[in-house]
Amino acid sequence: MAFIDILISAANLSSVHIETLKVFCDVVETGSFSMAASQNFITQSAVSQQLRTLESKYHCKLLERGRSGAKPTPAGEILYNASREILEKYREIETQLQESAKVVSGALRIAIVYSVGLHELPPYLKEYLREFPQVNVHLEYSRPNKIYDDAIAGRIDLGIVAYPAKHPQIAVTPFREDRLVLVCPPSHPLSTLKKVSVSRLDGETFVGYERDISTRKATDQLFREHNVNVRYAGEYDNIETIKRAVELGHGAAIVPLASVQHEIDQGLLKVVHLSDETLLRPLGIIHKKGRHLSPAAVKFIDVLRRKDLLELRDQ
Repeated sequence: MAFIDILISAANLSSVHIETLKVFCDVVETGSFSMAASQNFITQSAVSQQLRTLESKYHCKLLERGRSGAKPTPAGEILYNASREILEKYREIETQLQESAKVVSGALRIAIVYSVGLHELPPYLKEYLREFPQVNVHLEYSRPNKIYDDAIAGRIDLGIVAYPAKHPQIAVTPFREDRLVLVCPPSHPLSTLKKVSVSRLDGETFVGYERDISTRKATDQLFREHNVNVRYAGEYDNIETIKRAVELGHGAAIVPLASVQHEIDQGLLKVVHLSDETLLRPLGIIHKKGRHLSPAAVKFIDVLRRKDLLELRDQ
């Protein structure tokens, strides 16, 4: 659809606000009225009302609700595809106008893996909101594969992932490197040691990330290189569950140091350093290649790459 056609379509939607189209798209993409409400900072009843307005205007049912969530009807698919294109063009217009006026405002949608979002992002986010209070930041904790999908589909502005993968539709900006460490509960036989070799871990019971997560793949690669076999007693998709499992004595784990610093300080976990390996986990900021980033997104990347905040976070 040409840009002029999109503007004509938008004009024909004279009684429908652009925000309503965005809410509709968010419901389709998340399958959830409550998640769409959260993403748009409105109530769930307001979401329902806006969707009733759309269905009333077009005299057709746009969504079906089922056990797996809200799904678009055939008519809803038509509206969704057109709305997505309209919304993207509006976003481009807003970005260009903000750049022209040197304004940093609007909405910024970020998806981030749990371990980084919960334990590394806070000082950066605090500084960003202090400098740019007019930006409405929506932060979502998500699995890596979904972050890539959402970036490609334009559902988020930026994603932050570990071990950023090469992808023809994804641009990557380096963020920082995490140090990975071996942790265990104080009652574990390894807890009395300051350092162990990787080969010493052969036969140990471990708790880890699920196998499709990059940090787990890197850990498995380390074990293969040293001909080490471990037994996984639990595999989870987020750092918080892994930490709790280790605390309960289910096994040792290799995790980002920043994510367990609180538990180490409280004496809940012990760190055992690897004597023959230094494990560093690269983090990257991703976005859709070719996407014109808003001033809000550009400034967020600038804040993430500030060295003074990195030093503050590591204190």
